[in-house]
Amino acid sequence: MRQLLALLMTGITLFALDVGSPLPSVTLQDDEGGRIDGTAFNSDILRDKVHVIFYVDPDEKDLNNALSDALKAEVFDRSKYGSVAIINMDATWLPNMAIASSLEKKQKKFPDTIYVKDLKKVLVKRWEIADDDSDVIILDKSGKVIYLHEGRLDETQIESAISLIKNNI
Repeated sequence: MRQLLALLMTGITLFALDVGSPLPSVTLQDDEGGRIDGTAFNSDILRDKVHVIFYVDPDEKDLNNALSDALKAEVFDRSKYGSVAIINMDATWLPNMAIASSLEKKQKKFPDTIYVKDLKKVLVKRWEIADDDSDVIILDKSGKVIYLHEGRLDETQIESAISLIKNNI
């Protein structure tokens, strides 16, 4: 208990996700959210490739553009690498229709990325990830969490994340 209190007092965020553990299975559908096309999203599909998940408050959508740009510049083999953008729709005052319209345009521009809406902060609760922020989660091919970060990544962290992806592809 003393260790937990010490961690909380230092400002370290504790994730339900643990590096080295499988990503807990979650399905978003109906009034909880889902893919942009209205179909359900189940996190169990995030296997057989290294995946980068961006879980983003729409108000913080540009926070990790440097990582997005670095990933794009790498031109990873899409048979071995995948990306998922999950939008925390309940974390903003922006109307859902406006966000959904923007996401539909992004889906057309980036057809290899899976775009998902979380309408009720389901993943904030079930994965215990940061709310009102930009979370980055990297999974290996088995769906195991190999990287977690809350907030803006600096250049060193971006290089580390890219290296981690390369080593796991």
